[in-house]
Amino acid sequence: MRVKCVLCDKIESIEDHSFQAKRLRNRPIHTYMCKECEARITEKTQKRLQSGNFKLYQSNVKEEEW
Repeated sequence: MRVKCVLCDKIESIEDHSFQAKRLRNRPIHTYMCKECEARITEKTQKRLQSGNFKLYQSNVKEEEW
């Protein structure tokens, strides 16, 4: 299956029967990102977390017990 990176528009091929290919076929909201872009974003996010200027907001979901 041929896929295109969302950020750099690089075209790559992935295995047709892989989990990622199935997810991309069945759910159009999921997008593909190449390994280089994914590594770059991960690295920059880690740097921002370590700098202290980046806050990750998480929702407070409380489960109700019946």
